[in-house]
Amino acid sequence: MATTQNNGEQIRLIECPICDHKAKQQVNSPPRTICPKCGNFYVDSGEGPPQPRRLVRERQERKNIPENEERNKQGGRLQTISNFFQNLGSNKKGKNKTDKPYNSARSQPSSSMSEDSSSELPPITNGQMINQKRSPNFQLSLTSKSRESLSPRSLRSDKATLSPQNRHIYPVRTKNIDQFLDDIKNAKEKDNWKIVQDFYSTTFDSFMEINAVFKRDPGKEYKSTEDPGLKMDFVQIVFDNLLDTPQEIQKATLKATINSLLKDKRPHTKDDLRAYLVLMQNPQFESASTYVIFAHMLRQIAALNDHDHHFLVHWIRRLKSVPVRKLIKRLHSFISIRLFPPRPQDLPPMQKCSWWVPSATKVMALINAANNLSSPPLVPFYEFYNPTLDHLDLMAEYYTWQNPSSCAGFSFCQYPFILSITAKRTILQRDSEQQMIIMARRSLVAKVQRRQLPDVGMLFLNLNIRRAYLVSDSLNEIAEKQHDLKKKLKVTFVGEPGLDMGGLTKEWFLLLLRQIFHSDYGMFTYDKKAGVHWFSSAQCETYQEFNLVGVLMGLAVYNSIILDIRFPACCYKKLLSPAVVPYNNPRAVVGVTPLTVNDLKTVQPEVASGLKDLLLYDGDVEDDFGLTFQVSQSEFGSVKTVELKPGGVDIYVTKANREEYVQLYVDWVLNRSIYPQFQAFYHGFHSVCASNALIMLRPQEVEMLVCGNPNLDMKELKKVTVYDGYSSNDPAIKNFWDILFSFPLDLQKKFLLFTTGSDRIPIGGMSEMQFKISRVSGSDLLPMAHTCFNQLVLPGYKSKKSLRQKLLTAIENAEGFGLE
Repeated sequence: MATTQNNGEQIRLIECPICDHKAKQQVNSPPRTICPKCGNFYVDSGEGPPQPRRLVRERQERKNIPENEERNKQGGRLQTISNFFQNLGSNKKGKNKTDKPYNSARSQPSSSMSEDSSSELPPITNGQMINQKRSPNFQLSLTSKSRESLSPRSLRSDKATLSPQNRHIYPVRTKNIDQFLDDIKNAKEKDNWKIVQDFYSTTFDSFMEINAVFKRDPGKEYKSTEDPGLKMDFVQIVFDNLLDTPQEIQKATLKATINSLLKDKRPHTKDDLRAYLVLMQNPQFESASTYVIFAHMLRQIAALNDHDHHFLVHWIRRLKSVPVRKLIKRLHSFISIRLFPPRPQDLPPMQKCSWWVPSATKVMALINAANNLSSPPLVPFYEFYNPTLDHLDLMAEYYTWQNPSSCAGFSFCQYPFILSITAKRTILQRDSEQQMIIMARRSLVAKVQRRQLPDVGMLFLNLNIRRAYLVSDSLNEIAEKQHDLKKKLKVTFVGEPGLDMGGLTKEWFLLLLRQIFHSDYGMFTYDKKAGVHWFSSAQCETYQEFNLVGVLMGLAVYNSIILDIRFPACCYKKLLSPAVVPYNNPRAVVGVTPLTVNDLKTVQPEVASGLKDLLLYDGDVEDDFGLTFQVSQSEFGSVKTVELKPGGVDIYVTKANREEYVQLYVDWVLNRSIYPQFQAFYHGFHSVCASNALIMLRPQEVEMLVCGNPNLDMKELKKVTVYDGYSSNDPAIKNFWDILFSFPLDLQKKFLLFTTGSDRIPIGGMSEMQFKISRVSGSDLLPMAHTCFNQLVLPGYKSKKSLRQKLLTAIENAEGFGLE
């Protein structure tokens, strides 16, 4: 309802439908405005309450992130867009004192994010920003001449393009890459940037203008997910040159971008999605001074419906790796600076913009989805890791994710691709520790209830193993102590004086796996060309040994022990299918996932190569190959034939059905033929690692948790080494490192195995290790190692030749453990 104030101006009270914030606005002002509290864009129709353009999605977002509502109720408001531009500072190289801001130096606008105490919203008219409290240092009001130069009409031709649906009339924009680069060149030579400034101001003033400039054919709809219909090379060149333009042009571009975002309408067209795809690549958003604008754009993108997100994902996958990598880096910086701002005064208070980080993370999820759909991926999966998040309270994030009813709200665990492998390992380990504590507490309570005297051993999973009966003793011990698998593992070799401080456990893993994976044992086959083991398809009376291997892998992850197991990547895909064991359903199908001939290539490369040749063959497939829908396998010297589908023996492979044959063949080799073996292996692993945290892991990350990092760098080991009885400048130590650096990779791995009990390093690298070299008298002794403590006992050999000979003898005969 309109009223009259003392100054005679008519105002009305408008209410944001999202956060219920009330503000005053002049009756004769334009209807478009922005809520100063939650940042929602909405329109006052003049006939009743304002109608939001993003109401439905915003309400859904508030349901997903309810803490935003509570935080926004604490009062205050975000800085208005006009104040943001009033406080734009000089570029990072300083403003030209002669009031000629045109130079080729790379510059970015800065901003002090001070808040305005007034609750009245400044109207926005004709691309201008009018504010009653305008700063005298920066006038936003434009003269008639400057308005004419910046007006889109000054650049529009008389022609226009009408879209097929007659919904939009596009201005004709004929400027191409060469003409734009000529404009940039001439501007630098003549120090006259007016044409360039007009181009940027007009191009980004609306979504329609963005499409008119960058769309290949503005009159065409481009409704396919396979082609966004954009001149992406032109987009990249325009943005690559933007930061090299004078500051005034950068300010004009930001103002035009704000104007286009304020025109956000529902429902969105495909042209709107194209505009978002272009604006996401603006390098100005790398500066924290532009984060207010960037945040609003991210929020609009995150609030799109699933259908629009589907198109964006498929269009992003059409981008090249460089712009995608830049976009990921930009979002990482935005999230990190919002969470840990180096200058908090430059950003709005966190309680007023708690939606920033969730919005950015959701947009990052779209890029991650596009990357997963691309083959090969646009960027490696680890480029989505944000190491800054390692410093958060990760368990609080985990519990929020696990308990949505009591801890409703945003959690990074909902988007695990952004968490580094170090963060995920921390969550797994702490979750494992909690489960260990629970199991130990239960054992203690049971002892007390039976009035038995508790002992320290009840807190551990104690395995007593005879070296001569390594596999059978391990099977029996694990079968008898199924309820103790989640306790801390300790191994004792019967008849040996070793006290397990970690080294005996490592040795037990290594010796047991070496025996189980030996070709003579018959459980696994080994392909020399692929360099991996795979499950034998031979039928067995019992599959307990496969269950044992799964338990071993689970115990290794549970106890943070690195194993030297060479499984192909598809094994870990199967191990996470599903990531959580179906509850109380022993007949549920597990370990089966769709695989391709590329997966078969990692197991049997020669067979996969033959299948690819079959798919590409141009001749008569049926006559030349003579294949039917059956496969032969060798079991204990005899050949067994299996049909790939019913009646397969009579169905010949032709050009028409060869793709079906290849898919059935791959599925038989990697899924069906080894199902009972892998089922036992799957249940063995998950009997130890039954944690919801596994849902957050990629197959590659499970492999790293089990096997560690295979990339060795002995120079990094030298950096973390400490000395006892030696100094880093002793001749013996210098000779030692010279010899170790000269070893080939296989000998370096044997040395690491000799001194640490594993030939791999932690996933975080050598920096997570502690390595010690101690001195002992007696130059006739061989070097000794305490794998429990990653310690090398090195006598002071007088010559480099003697040191090399003794060290080689020691590492070549490393099996067995004794405690002096």
